[in-house]
Amino acid sequence: MDARAVLAALRRGEPLAPEALGWFAQGLADGRVSDAQAGAFAMAVCLRGLGDAGRTALTRAMRDSGEVLRWDLPGPVLDKHSTGGVGDCVSLVLAPALAACGAYVPMISGRGLGHTGGTLDKLESIPGLRVEADAPRLRDILGRAGCAIVSASSRIAPADRRLYAVRDVTATVESLDLITASILSKKLAAGLEGLVLDVKTGSGAFMKGLEEARALARALVETANAAGCPCSALLTEMGEPLAPALGNALEVAAAMEVLTGVAGGPLRELSLALGGELLAGAGQAADAAEGAARIAEALDSGAAAERFGWMVAAQGGPVRFIEEWARFLPEAPVIREVTAETAGHVAAIDGEALGLAVVALGGGRQVESDRVDPAVGLSDVVRRGKHVTKGQPLARIHAARESQAEAAARAVRAAIVLSDTPPDLPPLVHERIGP
Repeated sequence: MDARAVLAALRRGEPLAPEALGWFAQGLADGRVSDAQAGAFAMAVCLRGLGDAGRTALTRAMRDSGEVLRWDLPGPVLDKHSTGGVGDCVSLVLAPALAACGAYVPMISGRGLGHTGGTLDKLESIPGLRVEADAPRLRDILGRAGCAIVSASSRIAPADRRLYAVRDVTATVESLDLITASILSKKLAAGLEGLVLDVKTGSGAFMKGLEEARALARALVETANAAGCPCSALLTEMGEPLAPALGNALEVAAAMEVLTGVAGGPLRELSLALGGELLAGAGQAADAAEGAARIAEALDSGAAAERFGWMVAAQGGPVRFIEEWARFLPEAPVIREVTAETAGHVAAIDGEALGLAVVALGGGRQVESDRVDPAVGLSDVVRRGKHVTKGQPLARIHAARESQAEAAARAVRAAIVLSDTPPDLPPLVHERIGP
């Protein structure tokens, strides 16, 4: 068996045996598969697909390409994953809130992918914070804070580490099979006892149509449950940024405002919905409503913010981050407002275009080697349905240079559509998918 045989079979549209996918996953992990072959594999899967059995086999093979964690803790081991959107910093709110409710959250996260931000990039905007953690360090952080948000170590799903980086630069991010295998290989390797998935749909999501988002949610839920991890999903709206900010430090600030009670809005609302679903599924609440109430109490009491502070300190960040978070986060040298050129109701927002504008500012990667500027991005982004007058701010740009700010201003104006009549606004949560 070799990589060329696997690639040739994929090109011909032939189903791959679990043994072939297992060999390829191990080849990704140990280097027998080259970067060129990994890219060809990603493209072939994107174009041809693997089918239900092949997707499950790839997920298990990537999980088993490295270490699978086992836990002995006095509470349930739970996690959440989002399929990606713009202004989505729920993980920074929900992980400490779950920990404050008695759960343990070993959240293995990723970096920015395409037009969306990455949770690890966001956390690294906090001075000194390290996201790298092997199994002993992960256990130590969990013991001290109850939650940890870290990158997959070299021993956790190493096949996914190779394939994840390749997908970002080969236009294969949107593949249902590759998304499912990537997400679940890491989550299953983390030894979870419960998982909730936030599957996005809308202009800022990878899966923009509701039907394709539903298909992804079903694939994820069915695969996770088949592998023994209780799992459900919420289909949620990503027709505009979830938080009013896009960019790494700016999204940390948005999360801190929710954790400290300064702000609410859709970011808090979705954190409650996902947390309630997860606590109910793990038997920690009678139903999702009771679980959401427990998450709300963790936020309102300050217990979630306290847990976040413990996590930041345990991962090498400032000890007094919760008390002085605004002082620690970096600021861009150029800050300017983008104003409306006409009056009207905000009818639509192209979330992907806003995300790409942040990437162009330096807040994301266009190639693997790009360095991310943690300070740049957009803040105070106007929400759909709001009426604005001529000259009223649509967003605030945070840039490294004036020329970048000018380009971002043009992109923001093009991405925000105004109309004479108010739009019909969809719900934040479309539906639940689960057993």
